[in-house]
Amino acid sequence: MSPETTATLYSVFLIFCRVGACLMILPGYSSVRIPTQVRLFIAVAIVLAIAPRLMPDIRPLVATAGDSLRMQLLVTELLNGALIGLLGRTFLVALQFAGSFMANAIGMSNALGVPMHDQDSVPELVTLVTMTATVLIFTLNLHAEVIRALVASYGPMPLDLGFGAREGLVQFTDNLDETFLLCLRIASPFVVYAVIVNFAIGLMNKMTPQIPIYFISMPFVVAGGLVLLGYSIGDFLTIFINGFRVWVFNG
Repeated sequence: MSPETTATLYSVFLIFCRVGACLMILPGYSSVRIPTQVRLFIAVAIVLAIAPRLMPDIRPLVATAGDSLRMQLLVTELLNGALIGLLGRTFLVALQFAGSFMANAIGMSNALGVPMHDQDSVPELVTLVTMTATVLIFTLNLHAEVIRALVASYGPMPLDLGFGAREGLVQFTDNLDETFLLCLRIASPFVVYAVIVNFAIGLMNKMTPQIPIYFISMPFVVAGGLVLLGYSIGDFLTIFINGFRVWVFNG
């Protein structure tokens, strides 16, 4: 194999390292419900689609690099891709946290459903909100915008710059702060609902200790929580998608 062919193939493989590591963690693409072979073929197809645009900048660096530098580039590209995917995954983790709190607030934490991205069982409400958010990401074409953002990431994160651990940690902590504040806004009606309902149940239990108020009140707590969910689910999914869109276009 000629040196030119080796440099070309290794350049494509470096692009695959960043894209594959990102898709391995990114919401939607990383779901365990998607077979591994399908995810691999998706990553290869994306790499072949974007490689012609990136090759003029990557191939000269790879052609003049030695074996040690090529191995260093491979590791740093894996880390860069994983960082980008992790920044997107924090949105889903924060949404799962908000969904778990909402399920506890309305008394549905014991109704377990099938998880979207993990193997462990989660409340059905968490499955509902995460599945709906993932469908909205693909419906609104944000998954394609993520691929465009991956191509644009070679500007602020070029191949020869390596992996900036300090900058990556700052980006991750800032993104984690923003996503959990976003999902606190989403779950805020259920915080108020949980406080009011538990205070009312506790007060009634003190007034009539001989009656099992907790068991009597549970159907009403669940019914009220479902009514609140029906009124608020559209708004909080809109807030979540807007926050994810801002990250895709500006992050």
